[in-house]
Amino acid sequence: MADHPLGRLYFYLTEGCNLACRHCWLAPRFETGPAQRPTLPVADFETAIAEARPLGLQSIKLTGGEPLMHPEISRLLEIARREELPVTIETNGVLCSPALAREIASSVRPFVSVSLDGADAETHEWVRGVPGSFEAACAGIRNLVSAGLRPQVIFTVLRRNVGQLEAVVELAESLGAASVKFNVVQPTERGERLHEADETPGIAELIALGRDVDTRMASRTRLRLHFDHPIAFRPLSRIASKGGGGACGIRGILGVLASGHYALCGIGESVPELVFGRVGKDALSAVWKTNAVLTSIRTGLPDRLKGICSQCLVRERCLGSCVAQNYYRRRDLFAPYWFCEKADELGLFPATRRN
Repeated sequence: MADHPLGRLYFYLTEGCNLACRHCWLAPRFETGPAQRPTLPVADFETAIAEARPLGLQSIKLTGGEPLMHPEISRLLEIARREELPVTIETNGVLCSPALAREIASSVRPFVSVSLDGADAETHEWVRGVPGSFEAACAGIRNLVSAGLRPQVIFTVLRRNVGQLEAVVELAESLGAASVKFNVVQPTERGERLHEADETPGIAELIALGRDVDTRMASRTRLRLHFDHPIAFRPLSRIASKGGGGACGIRGILGVLASGHYALCGIGESVPELVFGRVGKDALSAVWKTNAVLTSIRTGLPDRLKGICSQCLVRERCLGSCVAQNYYRRRDLFAPYWFCEKADELGLFPATRRN
């Protein structure tokens, strides 16, 4: 086994999506019918899993585009069950029928996240770009709950919906969800344009929102709440708690793109130098153990982090927050995370978390 086990594969099953979200960091092509863009061949899915097993594979994540658009999604779920692999699914929920929800529920320790970007149809559909997607997503959540699952709701924070955080928590409770995760828009692909257009809250507002979610809002709901800003901005009580946040696990994760290529993660779709080989053509063991980028990440984090990240007391846990985002922005694997860098420039980085 490699010194660093390959614990998880992220499968980006499709390059298409049935929604046209304003903030998406991958920018998949919009499709209204059956998948027309590339989808990961079932054979590649099986091969990647088989070759990852000896390297330490423990679980998989199915994402996209929209993973439920994959024409063989039932077959992929069947393979994961056969391999006894826990499955995480990130979906917009639109295609999550009662039958598919039951299939997902029969997986090994399934965890499902469904995106809701507003507490009402007008707000959600402004973000997601497709009429009817709000009710469809809510129906998908209900189907998952009826199948015995309690999904997570993911809410992306924008200026347009920032006043609906509490309303979304209430909606998630009423639908039967177990948790709500508030995502900060990453300045990547479509998200980059949102930042340029000032359609995302500023750093000071995001810090204040995160503090409010972690304290006041969390105390008023039975749901687990998570505001996805860097660890340095979270209360110590939340950091210490189970699920209190940590590194993305980049030293033990590899992406598999819909094209059948291995990549750092989905960022490989827009950054070719972060694509490392082809499933079935390049041996995964060789990719994982010898690729220069992967080796650099494993040996360089956190000691080679730069800027404010090099001074952060929680860098051992945070590992620069998102290596893929940092590279996209600066073409440097060890560049500081944009959020922390901006906070530092504004004098808002917590003094208690700095060396």
